[in-house]
Amino acid sequence: MPTFELKDIMNFERTYRKTLMNKISGLKSVNLIGSKSAESISNVSIFNSVVHIGANPPLLGFIMRPLTVERHTYENIKSTGFYTINHVSESIHRNAHRTSAKFEAGTSEFDECGLTEKYMGNFAAPFVGESQIQIGLSYQEEHLIEANKTILIIGKVEKLLLPDHAVKDDGDIDLSILQSVCVGGLDTYYSSKKIGRCAYARPHLPIQKN
Repeated sequence: MPTFELKDIMNFERTYRKTLMNKISGLKSVNLIGSKSAESISNVSIFNSVVHIGANPPLLGFIMRPLTVERHTYENIKSTGFYTINHVSESIHRNAHRTSAKFEAGTSEFDECGLTEKYMGNFAAPFVGESQIQIGLSYQEEHLIEANKTILIIGKVEKLLLPDHAVKDDGDIDLSILQSVCVGGLDTYYSSKKIGRCAYARPHLPIQKN
């Protein structure tokens, strides 16, 4: 098994290094983030960086790439204060991937990529109608990562829509029932298959499966 030092990695061809570095962290969740501009132009874009921040209050975060070019999702969130996070399932993963294209400002990716723009009550940001789990969030704070100028955006969960049949009595969600997909790198999608749920770990005791 070859070993690479930092200097070796930095000498890789640019596209090769980008693909490799995006893949080494393993499989990640993949979501569509919906937002709307102050001029009422809807936007939806795919992200593979959504993470759990906390449960009390319920917070989720995601990484925004450096603001060296227009970032419509970022601009919309900052101007309105609201956005949505929507799970990607097997049936829509190709449509979801299309949202990564660089569409011009003023264009709605919902229309261009065959996704349904959906609203809940008076919540300002659009949800993805085809998504099995839809989450509405309010912007809370952001943190600049000085190492590469990316930004961690943190939002508070204000609305949550998910199917009853996938949620267990203790709050666990069976994502395989919902056919949620995960992504390796930027463009390789994998189906989710439940291989087991482990009980709470305690010192000196073997792990039990639930």
